[in-house]
Amino acid sequence: MMYYPVNLNIKNKNCLVVGGGDVSTRKVMTLLECGAFLTVVSPVASAKLLNLAETGLIALKKRTYVESDLHGMFLVICATDNDVLNRQVSVDAEKLNMLCNVADRPEACNFILPAIVKRGDLIIAVSTSGKSPAFAKKIRKDLEKQYGDEYARFLKLMGAIREKLLDTRHEPEAHKHLFEELIGKDLVRMIRDFDIDRLNSALYEVLGEGYEYYNLINQEENGKTNE
Repeated sequence: MMYYPVNLNIKNKNCLVVGGGDVSTRKVMTLLECGAFLTVVSPVASAKLLNLAETGLIALKKRTYVESDLHGMFLVICATDNDVLNRQVSVDAEKLNMLCNVADRPEACNFILPAIVKRGDLIIAVSTSGKSPAFAKKIRKDLEKQYGDEYARFLKLMGAIREKLLDTRHEPEAHKHLFEELIGKDLVRMIRDFDIDRLNSALYEVLGEGYEYYNLINQEENGKTNE
């Protein structure tokens, strides 16, 4: 099977999770982080899911799945220990041309979930096309050691610089060489080492005045807060 790699925007999309155990809970948390509207269907649910339901972050239906649960959904993830139910959800989703993932059953999915390393806006996805999830997990752990939180701060900085440049010059292609220069300055290492003076000097050398690290980071965070 050759899979087509893609990042989905599921913000404000209706998504369904069938199952209420630990695996389902992990799926729910990832979907919530991405801004989905979540419905969970399961006769039993973990303490975490019960708490999310009580606080209104998810809709929880404590009963057995029925086909109509799929109506109006963008995607469905099924993670139960009932193989018959898992396959039934897959068949029902296929009839509706819906995105469907069944945990640990790649043959019943039309998309599979990679192992993920997340550092702020940096997302590194690792997939073995369903052949060896254990090996994907091993690679993920290796990457977690290589890519620390400094990459999240670096991308905040680059995003703030991009916004500031777009406010003054509206042709994104005109900025390409500036970002290439910045990346070549090894800013990630300076951020990791908290070498702010050297970092600001590098920013000034490439961009000129008005591009100080902490000011840019604060502007970026305030912008997200106001969205």
